[in-house]
Amino acid sequence: LRMPLGKSEKKKDEVVTEIDHVDRNLANLTQLPHIFENHNLTRLTLSHNKLTSIPANIADLVNLQILTLWNNHIEDLPPSISSLPKLKILNVGMNRLSILPRGFGNFPSLEILDLTYNNLSERSLPGNFFFISTLRALYLGDNDLEMLPGDVSNMHNLQILVLRDNDLLTLPRELGQLARLKELHIQGNRLTTIPPEIGHLDLTNTKNVLRLEHNPWVPSIQEQLDGGGSGAVMEYIRGENYKYFYGRQEASTSTIPLRRTRTRRSLVLEAIDQVDA
Repeated sequence: LRMPLGKSEKKKDEVVTEIDHVDRNLANLTQLPHIFENHNLTRLTLSHNKLTSIPANIADLVNLQILTLWNNHIEDLPPSISSLPKLKILNVGMNRLSILPRGFGNFPSLEILDLTYNNLSERSLPGNFFFISTLRALYLGDNDLEMLPGDVSNMHNLQILVLRDNDLLTLPRELGQLARLKELHIQGNRLTTIPPEIGHLDLTNTKNVLRLEHNPWVPSIQEQLDGGGSGAVMEYIRGENYKYFYGRQEASTSTIPLRRTRTRRSLVLEAIDQVDA
Protein backbone atom coordinates (compact mmCIF):
# COMPACT_ATOMS: atom_id res chain seq x y z
CA LEU A 1 0.00 0.00 0.00
CA ARG A 2 1.21 3.51 -0.83
CA MET A 3 1.22 6.05 1.98
CA PRO A 4 -0.71 9.28 1.28
CA LEU A 5 1.41 12.29 0.42
CA GLY A 6 2.45 14.41 3.40
CA LYS A 7 1.84 18.15 3.44
CA SER A 8 5.47 18.88 2.64
CA GLU A 9 5.59 16.42 -0.26
CA LYS A 10 4.37 17.57 -3.65
CA LYS A 11 3.86 15.68 -6.84
CA LYS A 12 6.12 17.05 -9.52
CA ASP A 13 3.22 18.14 -11.67
CA GLU A 14 1.07 19.45 -8.80
CA VAL A 15 -0.17 23.00 -9.31
CA VAL A 16 0.47 25.41 -6.44
CA THR A 17 -2.51 27.73 -6.04
CA GLU A 18 -1.84 29.17 -2.56
CA ILE A 19 1.39 30.70 -1.22
CA ASP A 20 2.09 31.96 2.31
CA HIS A 21 5.21 33.96 3.14
CA VAL A 22 4.26 35.34 6.56
CA ASP A 23 6.83 36.95 8.87
CA ARG A 24 9.81 36.12 6.64
CA ASN A 25 11.56 39.50 6.96
CA LEU A 26 10.96 40.13 3.26
CA ALA A 27 11.89 43.63 2.13
CA ASN A 28 11.45 43.20 -1.62
CA LEU A 29 9.48 40.84 -3.82
CA THR A 30 12.49 40.39 -6.08
CA GLN A 31 13.45 37.87 -3.38
CA LEU A 32 10.53 35.76 -4.64
CA PRO A 33 10.72 35.99 -8.46
CA HIS A 34 8.98 32.64 -8.93
CA ILE A 35 5.70 33.99 -7.55
CA PHE A 36 4.92 36.04 -10.66
CA GLU A 37 5.48 33.07 -12.94
CA ASN A 38 2.71 31.11 -11.22
CA HIS A 39 -0.37 32.13 -13.17
CA ASN A 40 -2.48 29.54 -11.33
CA LEU A 41 -2.09 31.33 -8.00
CA THR A 42 -5.42 32.10 -6.30
CA ARG A 43 -4.22 33.21 -2.85
CA LEU A 44 -1.04 35.09 -1.88
CA THR A 45 -0.33 36.00 1.76
CA LEU A 46 2.65 38.26 2.55
CA SER A 47 1.64 39.60 5.98
CA HIS A 48 4.09 40.75 8.68
CA ASN A 49 7.05 41.52 6.43
CA LYS A 50 8.95 44.70 5.54
CA LEU A 51 7.80 45.25 1.98
CA THR A 52 7.78 48.91 0.92
CA SER A 53 6.18 48.48 -2.51
CA ILE A 54 4.48 45.97 -4.80
CA PRO A 55 5.78 45.51 -8.37
CA ALA A 56 3.58 46.27 -11.38
CA ASN A 57 3.77 42.66 -12.57
CA ILE A 58 1.43 41.67 -9.73
CA ALA A 59 -1.09 42.08 -12.58
CA ASP A 60 0.33 38.90 -14.17
CA LEU A 61 -1.42 36.85 -11.48
CA VAL A 62 -4.64 36.71 -13.47
CA ASN A 63 -6.28 34.04 -11.28
CA LEU A 64 -5.49 35.70 -7.95
CA GLN A 65 -8.58 35.97 -5.72
CA ILE A 66 -7.11 36.85 -2.30
CA LEU A 67 -4.11 39.15 -1.70
CA THR A 68 -3.09 39.81 1.91
CA LEU A 69 -0.38 42.41 2.59
CA TRP A 70 -1.29 43.21 6.22
CA ASN A 71 1.43 44.82 8.36
CA ASN A 72 4.20 45.77 5.97
CA HIS A 73 5.83 49.13 5.20
CA ILE A 74 4.06 49.68 1.87
CA GLU A 75 3.96 53.34 0.81
CA ASP A 76 2.40 52.96 -2.63
CA LEU A 77 0.62 50.46 -4.84
CA PRO A 78 1.01 50.05 -8.62
CA PRO A 79 -1.89 51.23 -10.83
CA SER A 80 -1.87 47.76 -12.42
CA ILE A 81 -3.19 46.16 -9.21
CA SER A 82 -6.76 47.20 -10.04
CA SER A 83 -6.65 45.24 -13.31
CA LEU A 84 -6.56 41.87 -11.49
CA PRO A 85 -9.66 40.30 -13.03
CA LYS A 86 -10.58 37.81 -10.28
CA LEU A 87 -9.38 39.56 -7.13
CA LYS A 88 -12.13 39.42 -4.49
CA ILE A 89 -10.27 40.24 -1.26
CA LEU A 90 -7.49 42.83 -0.89
CA ASN A 91 -6.02 43.47 2.56
CA VAL A 92 -3.46 46.30 2.71
CA GLY A 93 -4.17 47.22 6.32
CA MET A 94 -1.43 48.35 8.73
CA ASN A 95 0.84 49.91 6.12
CA ARG A 96 2.08 53.41 5.25
CA LEU A 97 -0.17 54.35 2.36
CA SER A 98 -0.79 58.08 2.02
CA ILE A 99 -2.09 57.90 -1.56
CA LEU A 100 -3.78 55.34 -3.79
CA PRO A 101 -2.98 55.05 -7.52
CA ARG A 102 -5.13 56.55 -10.26
CA GLY A 103 -7.82 54.19 -11.44
CA PHE A 104 -7.85 52.29 -8.14
CA GLY A 105 -11.63 51.98 -8.46
CA ASN A 106 -11.35 49.84 -11.61
CA PHE A 107 -11.36 46.47 -9.79
CA PRO A 108 -13.87 44.31 -11.70
CA SER A 109 -14.59 41.72 -8.97
CA LEU A 110 -13.40 43.13 -5.62
CA GLU A 111 -15.73 42.36 -2.69
CA ILE A 112 -13.66 43.10 0.44
CA LEU A 113 -11.15 45.96 0.73
CA ASP A 114 -9.22 46.54 3.96
CA LEU A 115 -7.21 49.78 4.20
CA THR A 116 -7.27 50.02 8.02
CA TYR A 117 -4.34 51.71 9.81
CA ASN A 118 -2.85 53.77 6.98
CA ASN A 119 -2.40 57.52 6.40
CA LEU A 120 -5.19 58.07 3.91
CA SER A 121 -7.17 61.30 3.67
CA GLU A 122 -9.91 62.22 1.19
CA ARG A 123 -7.15 63.75 -0.97
CA SER A 124 -5.45 60.33 -1.11
CA LEU A 125 -8.34 58.68 -2.91
CA PRO A 126 -8.59 58.70 -6.73
CA GLY A 127 -11.74 60.03 -8.36
CA ASN A 128 -13.21 56.60 -9.08
CA PHE A 129 -12.50 55.09 -5.64
CA PHE A 130 -16.16 54.97 -4.62
CA PHE A 131 -17.22 53.38 -7.92
CA ILE A 132 -16.21 49.81 -6.98
CA SER A 133 -19.81 48.62 -7.30
CA THR A 134 -18.99 44.98 -6.43
CA LEU A 135 -17.67 45.90 -2.96
CA ARG A 136 -19.48 44.33 0.01
CA ALA A 137 -17.14 45.42 2.82
CA LEU A 138 -14.92 48.52 3.06
CA TYR A 139 -12.60 49.01 6.03
CA LEU A 140 -11.18 52.54 6.29
CA GLY A 141 -10.76 52.75 10.06
CA ASP A 142 -7.74 54.50 11.61
CA ASN A 143 -6.94 56.84 8.74
CA ASP A 144 -7.06 60.64 8.33
CA LEU A 145 -10.39 61.20 6.55
CA GLU A 146 -12.22 64.46 7.32
CA MET A 147 -15.03 63.97 4.82
CA LEU A 148 -16.65 61.34 2.66
CA PRO A 149 -17.93 62.24 -0.83
CA GLY A 150 -21.50 61.63 -1.94
CA ASP A 151 -20.06 59.22 -4.53
CA VAL A 152 -20.17 56.57 -1.80
CA SER A 153 -23.76 55.96 -2.95
CA ASN A 154 -22.33 54.13 -6.00
CA MET A 155 -21.24 51.28 -3.72
CA HIS A 156 -24.78 49.94 -3.77
CA ASN A 157 -23.75 46.40 -2.71
CA LEU A 158 -21.97 47.62 0.42
CA GLN A 159 -22.96 45.75 3.59
CA ILE A 160 -20.15 46.79 5.95
CA LEU A 161 -18.63 50.28 6.12
CA VAL A 162 -16.00 50.94 8.79
CA LEU A 163 -14.93 54.58 9.22
CA ARG A 164 -14.03 54.48 12.92
CA ASP A 165 -11.17 56.54 14.36
CA ASN A 166 -10.76 59.04 11.53
CA ASP A 167 -11.27 62.82 11.66
CA LEU A 168 -14.68 62.90 9.96
CA LEU A 169 -16.51 66.20 10.45
CA THR A 170 -19.58 65.38 8.36
CA LEU A 171 -21.23 62.48 6.59
CA PRO A 172 -22.90 62.79 3.17
CA ARG A 173 -26.68 62.52 2.93
CA GLU A 174 -26.09 59.93 0.16
CA LEU A 175 -25.07 57.36 2.80
CA GLY A 176 -28.79 56.83 3.28
CA GLN A 177 -28.95 55.32 -0.23
CA LEU A 178 -26.85 52.29 0.75
CA ALA A 179 -29.92 50.10 1.24
CA ARG A 180 -27.96 46.88 1.86
CA LEU A 181 -25.80 48.32 4.64
CA LYS A 182 -25.82 46.10 7.75
CA GLU A 183 -22.89 47.60 9.67
CA LEU A 184 -21.85 51.25 9.99
CA HIS A 185 -18.92 52.06 12.29
CA ILE A 186 -18.44 55.83 12.74
CA GLN A 187 -17.21 55.91 16.34
CA GLY A 188 -14.14 57.95 17.27
CA ASN A 189 -14.55 60.83 14.81
CA ARG A 190 -15.38 64.55 15.07
CA LEU A 191 -19.03 64.24 14.10
CA THR A 192 -21.61 66.52 15.72
CA THR A 193 -24.68 65.59 13.63
CA ILE A 194 -25.94 62.74 11.46
CA PRO A 195 -27.77 63.20 8.14
CA PRO A 196 -31.47 62.34 8.63
CA GLU A 197 -31.24 60.11 5.54
CA ILE A 198 -29.24 57.58 7.59
CA GLY A 199 -32.51 56.99 9.42
CA HIS A 200 -33.73 55.21 6.26
CA LEU A 201 -31.22 52.41 6.83
CA ASP A 202 -32.04 49.25 8.76
CA LEU A 203 -29.15 49.31 11.23
CA THR A 204 -30.87 48.68 14.54
CA ASN A 205 -32.16 45.13 14.37
CA THR A 206 -30.30 42.58 16.49
CA LYS A 207 -28.09 41.29 13.65
CA ASN A 208 -26.97 44.72 12.45
CA VAL A 209 -24.42 47.15 13.90
CA LEU A 210 -24.36 50.93 14.32
CA ARG A 211 -21.45 52.35 16.35
CA LEU A 212 -21.68 56.02 17.30
CA GLU A 213 -19.69 56.51 20.50
CA HIS A 214 -16.75 58.87 21.06
CA ASN A 215 -17.95 61.73 18.87
CA PRO A 216 -18.67 65.32 20.02
CA TRP A 217 -22.39 65.01 19.23
CA VAL A 218 -24.79 67.92 19.66
CA PRO A 219 -26.55 67.57 23.06
CA SER A 220 -29.83 66.25 21.59
CA ILE A 221 -28.07 63.31 19.88
CA GLN A 222 -25.83 62.60 22.86
CA GLU A 223 -28.87 62.49 25.15
CA GLN A 224 -30.55 59.93 22.89
CA LEU A 225 -27.36 57.87 22.72
CA ASP A 226 -26.90 57.90 26.50
CA GLY A 227 -30.56 57.15 27.17
CA GLY A 228 -31.41 54.52 24.58
CA GLY A 229 -28.34 53.70 22.51
CA SER A 230 -28.06 53.80 18.74
CA GLY A 231 -31.68 52.68 18.28
CA ALA A 232 -32.93 55.79 20.07
CA VAL A 233 -30.67 57.97 17.92
CA MET A 234 -32.03 56.40 14.72
CA GLU A 235 -35.60 57.02 15.83
CA TYR A 236 -34.77 60.62 16.78
CA ILE A 237 -33.11 61.52 13.44
CA ARG A 238 -36.19 60.28 11.54
CA GLY A 239 -38.34 62.96 13.19
CA GLU A 240 -39.38 66.20 11.49
CA ASN A 241 -37.92 68.33 14.28
CA TYR A 242 -34.47 66.84 13.73
CA LYS A 243 -34.68 67.24 9.93
CA TYR A 244 -35.38 70.95 10.41
CA PHE A 245 -32.59 71.25 12.99
CA TYR A 246 -30.13 69.43 10.69
CA GLY A 247 -30.91 71.73 7.78
CA ARG A 248 -30.17 74.76 9.95
CA GLN A 249 -26.94 73.20 11.25
CA GLU A 250 -25.82 72.50 7.67
CA ALA A 251 -26.30 76.15 6.77
CA SER A 252 -24.51 77.50 9.85
CA THR A 253 -20.78 78.01 10.35
CA SER A 254 -20.53 76.39 13.75
CA THR A 255 -17.23 75.74 15.51
CA ILE A 256 -15.25 72.82 14.11
CA PRO A 257 -14.39 70.25 16.82
CA LEU A 258 -10.71 69.89 17.64
CA ARG A 259 -8.72 67.18 15.91
CA ARG A 260 -8.82 64.06 18.03
CA THR A 261 -5.75 62.66 19.74
CA ARG A 262 -4.39 59.63 17.92
CA THR A 263 -3.25 57.78 21.03
CA ARG A 264 -4.70 54.36 20.30
CA ARG A 265 -3.46 54.22 16.73
CA SER A 266 -0.06 55.62 17.70
CA LEU A 267 0.35 52.99 20.41
CA VAL A 268 -0.44 50.18 17.97
CA LEU A 269 1.99 51.47 15.34
CA GLU A 270 4.72 52.07 17.91
CA ALA A 271 4.31 48.53 19.24
CA ILE A 272 4.64 47.13 15.72
CA ASP A 273 7.74 49.21 15.01
CA GLN A 274 9.31 47.89 18.23
CA VAL A 275 8.56 44.31 17.20
CA ASP A 276 10.07 44.98 13.76
CA ALA A 277 13.21 46.56 15.24
